[in-house]
Amino acid sequence: MDVSQYLEIFLDETREHLQNLNTQILELEADPEGEDTIKEIFRAAHSLKGMAGTMGYKRMQNLTHDMENVFTEVRNGNIKVRPDMIDVLFKCLDALEEYTDNIQTTADEGTNDNEALIKQLNNILNEKGGAGAKAAGAASERKSAPQVEGDRWDAISLDDSQVNVIREAQNMGKKVYGLNVTIQESCILKAARAFLVFKAVEEMGEIIVSDPSAQDVEDEKFDKEFTLIVLSDAEIDDMVKAAESVSEIEKAVGGILDLEKNKHYKTIKEVPAPVSAAEPEEAKETAAEAPAVQNPVAEAAAKPAAQASPKADIKKQSSGKPVVNRTVRVDIEKLDSLMNLVSELIIAKNSLVSASSQEQVGAHNGFDEQIEYLESVTTNLHESVMKVRMVPIESVVNKFPRMIRDLSKKLDKKMELYMTGEDTELDRTVVDEIGDPLMHLLRNSADHGLESAELRAKRGKPAVGSIYLDAYQEGNNVVIEVRDDGNGIDVEAVKNKAIERGAVTPEQAANMTDKEVIGLLFLPSFSTAKQVTDVSGRGVGLDVVKSKIESLSGEVEVKSTLGEGSTWIIRLPLTLAIVQALMVVVGNEKYAIPLGAIQTLEDIPPSDVKLVQNKQVINLRGMVIPLIYLNEVLDVKSGKAKEENLIVVIVKKGDQMAGLVIDELIGQQEIVIKSLGRYIKQCKFISGATILGDGEIALILDANALI
Repeated sequence: MDVSQYLEIFLDETREHLQNLNTQILELEADPEGEDTIKEIFRAAHSLKGMAGTMGYKRMQNLTHDMENVFTEVRNGNIKVRPDMIDVLFKCLDALEEYTDNIQTTADEGTNDNEALIKQLNNILNEKGGAGAKAAGAASERKSAPQVEGDRWDAISLDDSQVNVIREAQNMGKKVYGLNVTIQESCILKAARAFLVFKAVEEMGEIIVSDPSAQDVEDEKFDKEFTLIVLSDAEIDDMVKAAESVSEIEKAVGGILDLEKNKHYKTIKEVPAPVSAAEPEEAKETAAEAPAVQNPVAEAAAKPAAQASPKADIKKQSSGKPVVNRTVRVDIEKLDSLMNLVSELIIAKNSLVSASSQEQVGAHNGFDEQIEYLESVTTNLHESVMKVRMVPIESVVNKFPRMIRDLSKKLDKKMELYMTGEDTELDRTVVDEIGDPLMHLLRNSADHGLESAELRAKRGKPAVGSIYLDAYQEGNNVVIEVRDDGNGIDVEAVKNKAIERGAVTPEQAANMTDKEVIGLLFLPSFSTAKQVTDVSGRGVGLDVVKSKIESLSGEVEVKSTLGEGSTWIIRLPLTLAIVQALMVVVGNEKYAIPLGAIQTLEDIPPSDVKLVQNKQVINLRGMVIPLIYLNEVLDVKSGKAKEENLIVVIVKKGDQMAGLVIDELIGQQEIVIKSLGRYIKQCKFISGATILGDGEIALILDANALI
């Protein structure tokens, strides 16, 4: 059973369970008596334990097993939920998150046993004499149980070759054990548990017989017991412990194999004589060859273990790119729609083939009709694929209530997070990237935004500070707002800090608008914190926000009122794959400008262009808009004469507007964005390229970077 193929599914499922546990434990903290919440936590911990056990991650399995023990007692009413217990459980989730991150990057859970956490969990159990005492009692009971109980290995049918192998191994001083393993009645994945037992035993010896056969065990063609005969130098007690350490194993019983007791062995008529001591070399050769050649059962048992060593197979992957979350869960209705459209596409293709082969009069009109039909189908297909790629931002924002809870304790501030619009959908590639920027904005609101309890009381504000995270769709964009009812941004303090750091001169600071001063907060390493803590002060938060959002072709806007609070507004495109764009010509080259940024198109006479502060501007319906000549930006020669009217594309970024002067308009077109990778990273105003219908390549201009 090769479990390496399930690694990505395991990571996806594990992160879902961890997020569910985070949410449910937060609910449990608010309502310690919530039975449904306790049951849900128990189920999630149990599932996580089973998954970790199946994949062979024992440390992760052990920690979740102890968490499950605690919740068994909570569910049974033997333990009451206390604040210190909640803190321990959250530490356990952090440890499980660390294991998951290690598995994602290296395919191995790491070496941290988290003994301190396991001890804390056991202390919670022992305080009430709950499952900890029961588990200890069960362990001592198991030790005192006679090891010969259920010695089913004496009933296994052995053939001549297997008897030879056992006798030769005994003559060479090897120990031959029988091991009977019983799986719990409630176990769902019996084959997976049996595989883990095979793996644990093979680390200590060589399995020469399995009953049922290894293939039957792998195919789950057995009840709840299986028996192994093993050659080993280890002690039987250690082998029994190794088998019992596997999750959902009820018990393992082992003992030394005595051929004379075997019922089937006694019926064998001709048993080869023992190899004499005078032939040690020959005996060694026979013993070495016999398991490989004459023991297909042992070979079958060894084969799945060799295949399934997750560490062997997966570590080959880890030398390359780490495993990342690349899956999308899709509603079956969306897939049905997609399938129907693909069917329509095939019909359209067949119609085109048929129309192109007709030479009679009027065939051209039919061909045009088929082209229109094909265009309609491909447009619908594009929309359907976009819907498949869209996922709710819920997967990102669900982790923030836990973060705010931890920050509230760390900063000693009372705060509450309110979220709306978690079902707002974004392209999967965008959703995967916005987690960090949102985290930094929320931390910024918690640390810099919300005032101390004393200052809030003086200002007549509620003792509990409020932080809001709202998401909604606006045209072709998704808007995410992070706001708080805190202090707001002290523009003068930012100015002073900027002057102190040498970012601006006192003269420049005096002439800066409030908006320009706030923009300084996004500079790398800029922070207004008086001291560096593990929450803030290093000046990396807002820098990360700006660079990450701009790399996603988005923008960040800030609104703040001193003493009342701040609002941070992020605008992101719905998708990064296919967009509607305006095709333009500058010089002899074609360029694409995404429609999302465009407000209007204007035809401006040269006489309307004015100079303000040595910059060319136009007055458009009462607004002064600066002009940006794209031929100068792109360093190409304009194809228009100076006396001709200017074709101006008015673009907007937040409250800012600009007019992009082009040479010629081509029209609107749906384009597929192709990344340029590292080749043109320095050119910030080019966000990618697209291939046009005639095979020509056009660069895509990022209006946000030009303004």
